[in-house]
Amino acid sequence: MKSKLTTLPDAVSRIPSGATVALGGSLLRRQPMALVHELIRQDITGLHLLTWATTLATDMLAAAGAIRRWEGIYAGFFRHGLAPNFRRAVQDGAIETHDYSESAFVARFRAAAMGLSFLPSKALLGTGMRAGSPEEIKPITCPFSGDTYLALKAAETDFTLLHGYVADEYGNVQWPVVRDSDDIDQMMACASRRLIVTVEKIVPHAEICRRPALTYIPHTLVEAVIETPYGAHPTATDGFYNEDEAALKAWLAAAKEPDGPARYLRDYILATRDRAGYLDKFGSHTALSAFDVAREI
Repeated sequence: MKSKLTTLPDAVSRIPSGATVALGGSLLRRQPMALVHELIRQDITGLHLLTWATTLATDMLAAAGAIRRWEGIYAGFFRHGLAPNFRRAVQDGAIETHDYSESAFVARFRAAAMGLSFLPSKALLGTGMRAGSPEEIKPITCPFSGDTYLALKAAETDFTLLHGYVADEYGNVQWPVVRDSDDIDQMMACASRRLIVTVEKIVPHAEICRRPALTYIPHTLVEAVIETPYGAHPTATDGFYNEDEAALKAWLAAAKEPDGPARYLRDYILATRDRAGYLDKFGSHTALSAFDVAREI
């Protein structure tokens, strides 16, 4: 094993404009915000995004004009409503969208994780989703029963960006004992070609070895790992801290003003040199610790 530790600027500088990128997390948990902010700072655009249930990460990239194509199951703000910047960009024709059901999207990532070019499914038969993505969804005939299935193309990406919990310097990423599990981060990791992971804490390798069954992403899959406390802020990292409701509402309020998103990106991301500068806008770690939850890791 070799150390995979690096910095946010170094890791993100490996991603060229126009790349196909999978973003992990689910709803308001573990959106890879530190990596997304660095994508915006480095003006990486023309992205083809594949996401699960995405919220702020995709909406912020849409506001920055960084997305050309999106594939996923949901883009919104959960209990806070729609994703306003993403919706506007779609309505204006700036973002091409391809919708999938959850089971169909799982099949696409599972195919990539298995090294297959596709997996068969009946999930989208009779829906309009098939016609919306003819290059990724094709009818096939079962050689055993003669039934019609849909071949779902493997979700092949150039980079996968995840925010995790803890890892060692080699990139062995572990779950906490108590966690939510409605994401497909583990499957995304297995399907990845080049995987970049931010984590709340880097721990000694001996600690990883103490509870090996908690390792859900092994070092063999990871290209780069970055210790990034509050790396999902203002979304939550389950078992570590809750979402910052005030910060989320501030973003959504800014989206209602003509120049609001651009001003927010300028003040909170482009005008801050690094992640520490961003967190200082919210009172740094001292103030953010108010969102911490008791945990067992």
